[in-house]
Amino acid sequence: MHIRSWFFALVVVVWPCASFAEIVGSVDTVFKLLGPDDKIVIEAFDDPKVDGVACHLSRAKKGGITGGLGLAEDLSNSSIACRQIGPVRFREEIKNGEEVFNKRTSILFKKLQVVRFLDKKRNTLIYLVYSDKLIEGSPKNSISTVPIMPWRTAEPGVAK
Repeated sequence: MHIRSWFFALVVVVWPCASFAEIVGSVDTVFKLLGPDDKIVIEAFDDPKVDGVACHLSRAKKGGITGGLGLAEDLSNSSIACRQIGPVRFREEIKNGEEVFNKRTSILFKKLQVVRFLDKKRNTLIYLVYSDKLIEGSPKNSISTVPIMPWRTAEPGVAK
């Protein structure tokens, strides 16, 4: 098989599974002589079914030659913070445990997932981030809660 064929096969396998987030920034944690350094990456994404909620996710990203080529397996360390950033509106009915974001953390078998729950009794959205693997996942996880509150109409100050 030609290299071009391998590339298109990889795109077909990986592309549908990719979720997109905006990279806000990163910090280096381990210097690598060859390839990019290991780092902690901060990404932002909006809940696709709930207007007015945004999440920020920090996660470990392996560097080096294999990390630079996308072949390294990232650690399962991650943290999440979600906040109400406007009036909360549900675009459609949501289900508990529904995936709202995912990111592959190895070439084939591991991914980081964010799932959403609704605690109706407390009128609160709960976001859980965890890592899973084809054979065995990791118990490392983090949650963030968003109490659904009335939203004021005054414009907030803008960071400069």
